[in-house]
Amino acid sequence: MKITRELIRRLPKTDLHVHLGGSVRLETLIDLAVADGIELPSYTVQGLKETVFKETYRDLEEYLKCFVYPGAVMQKADNLARIAYELAIDNQNEGVRYLEARFAPQRYAGGEMDIHQVLDAVNEGLSRAKKEFNSRESIAAGSEPPFDYGIIACAMRYFTHDSSCYYRNLYSVHSHSTPDRIVGLASFELAGAVVKARRERGVPVVAIDIAGREKGYPPIHHSEAYALAQRNYINKTVHAGEAYGPESIFQAVTELGADRIGHATSLFSAELISDPSVIDKQRYVDDLAGFIADRRVTIEVCLSSNMQTAPELHRIEDHPFRKMMEKRLSCTICTDNRTVSHTTVTDEIYKAVKAFNLSSAQLKNLVAYGFKRSFYPHTYEQKRSYVKQCMDYFEKIIAAPV
Repeated sequence: MKITRELIRRLPKTDLHVHLGGSVRLETLIDLAVADGIELPSYTVQGLKETVFKETYRDLEEYLKCFVYPGAVMQKADNLARIAYELAIDNQNEGVRYLEARFAPQRYAGGEMDIHQVLDAVNEGLSRAKKEFNSRESIAAGSEPPFDYGIIACAMRYFTHDSSCYYRNLYSVHSHSTPDRIVGLASFELAGAVVKARRERGVPVVAIDIAGREKGYPPIHHSEAYALAQRNYINKTVHAGEAYGPESIFQAVTELGADRIGHATSLFSAELISDPSVIDKQRYVDDLAGFIADRRVTIEVCLSSNMQTAPELHRIEDHPFRKMMEKRLSCTICTDNRTVSHTTVTDEIYKAVKAFNLSSAQLKNLVAYGFKRSFYPHTYEQKRSYVKQCMDYFEKIIAAPV
């Protein structure tokens, strides 16, 4: 069977690693900026693609600068709800049946909204899109799976007092603490807010994450937050191994107990190990990969964004995803940032199929891992039923390709 882009588009899929701020429609960004009086370098889609949202970036630092403009228009509840709603619609339109949207609530809190109002706004937009999609007759009849979603709350590895109103207030209250301690306090507060939002407010916040600049900002600063999440059955994912070596991934799984890892592109890069106490670097990465594989820690693979932020990757075929597959690691294909990386889930999976010559069985496993290793917000029994429904629908599409 030939795996075409159109076939992939029709298949039920997931996106477990997609940033809300990196996936704002450019037309919406312009619309909201004009309405709120926010200055942009251009007020046309093409102009923004030329000046900010480029096809290529120098490194992760330049890539992250794209988030300044979406962040500026995400300070109001109505704007957040609209952006979340449109993200869900864009995913539904390409066959994504389960979505985990992630963002940093503290970047948008402290002004007009507190953290819970931020979470509520995003949930309102996603919920509205879910209700509209699931009102279809085919969904009600059970002939195809419904759409569902979870929310992942990101703590930032690094921020300054002027990164947001929330962070400014935090620095003011803890003026005698070190920046590292303040970062840890922020993530601990976020974890507490996530627990309350999930348990008391019914918001499907399914996990916490840490994101942002990786080098120089180790996961250990967030250990208290992750311990709090663990005690309250909140799932854990960590951006690691994107802009730093295997040690970052090691810390994520051993010190934070990560259930999933975002990116992990340096997993097999023994030459990037900086710890002088590590004598056998190759054994270090082999043992780390084996540990991850044995415990089914799932890697959220983002091919396009990695190609844009990792200068050492000259061809997509050089991406460590090939070795991840050879090592039988649990992987799922994700977009990271639909707008910043000019991509969709369909595009990402199709790139993987072409570049790594994936078979139908490998494609099925990738899709299945996305559903199975999701942080589905309902009961385990409901999750098993949902995964089966989605994979049965997968088989139905495969059996009758257009």
